[in-house]
Amino acid sequence: MSNHREKNTPDSDVFFSAVEDNPLLRAGLKMAHLRMLVMIKDHGQVSAAAAALNMTQPAASRMLSEMESIVKSPLCQRASRGVVLTQFGEALALRARKILLELREAGRELAQMKSGSGGSVYIGSVTAPAISMVVPAISRAVETYPGIEINVQVETSNVLARDLLAARLDFIIGRIPEDLNPAPFNAHEIGIERACLLVRKGHPLLEHGPARLQDLSTFDWVFQPPGALLRRTMEEIFVANGAPMPRNIINTPSVVLTLAIICKTNAIAPLAYDMAEFVAGQSSQVGEIRILPTDFELNLKPYSLITAKDRALPPSAQLLYDLVLEESRNVASATYSPLQALRHLSNA
Repeated sequence: MSNHREKNTPDSDVFFSAVEDNPLLRAGLKMAHLRMLVMIKDHGQVSAAAAALNMTQPAASRMLSEMESIVKSPLCQRASRGVVLTQFGEALALRARKILLELREAGRELAQMKSGSGGSVYIGSVTAPAISMVVPAISRAVETYPGIEINVQVETSNVLARDLLAARLDFIIGRIPEDLNPAPFNAHEIGIERACLLVRKGHPLLEHGPARLQDLSTFDWVFQPPGALLRRTMEEIFVANGAPMPRNIINTPSVVLTLAIICKTNAIAPLAYDMAEFVAGQSSQVGEIRILPTDFELNLKPYSLITAKDRALPPSAQLLYDLVLEESRNVASATYSPLQALRHLSNA
């Protein structure tokens, strides 16, 4: 009889027994400790971690000492700029992040159940697929999943990838930055971002055939800040073809300001083709912008649907992920020629 009871011990009894026997919990490890360790890993400084948690640095230092006493191992060591985690700290921080993420998802799921909503999704995207894939996917998601709340962040891949790792986003459409370890990511390539050059209606370069690279250097340019992928790509084209770089450059991450400058001056600006196509088709003053035909193509590196490994997507996010993937296949199967489309729009 006793053997029968042992074989049918409820799972809950096994779980609570494991919790009670956990040496870290018995030694006093708390949720606040886990949050602090994750913040130290993310910020690389105890002071910055303390500020993120709205506490003083001495209190954060005491909490770090408590953790080291509990695990009986050093968790941090000083570095040239702040601190870095030891192998013990890295191992505990990895587990801590997973625990905190699971609790966040539990709270999110309970809130959705109470409100009866269709769930919430947090996604990020670089410009081109945000227009060509995310917008139609959102339209279909709202029809399929009534009450769904979708939050979209359009940014560079550098910003998006870090927000994904910090669990501020469910998934992103972009590229894994070269300065980040690709191991924490899952990436599914879905397209190549095409770009083009924008000028105002009546621009001198529109009077002739496709512009040559050598014709462009004498005009003012509006670029994204240094290091941005589109800017680097354009700079590499100038260098590879031995053409002089533009001398007068305005740097701004704002698409709105870029378009305003283009409308009022003879400046040239590179922009994602999907955004350019959208802008050039409007009837407002922004619609006075034209795509400049060129004798070269401006293509960026492929972008991907990217998720964080070891983190399952909630149902609402999985729905939108699948719809974006389906839209990417629709875009890939389109039969139009990019150069034909550019020339058509430039003559509109």
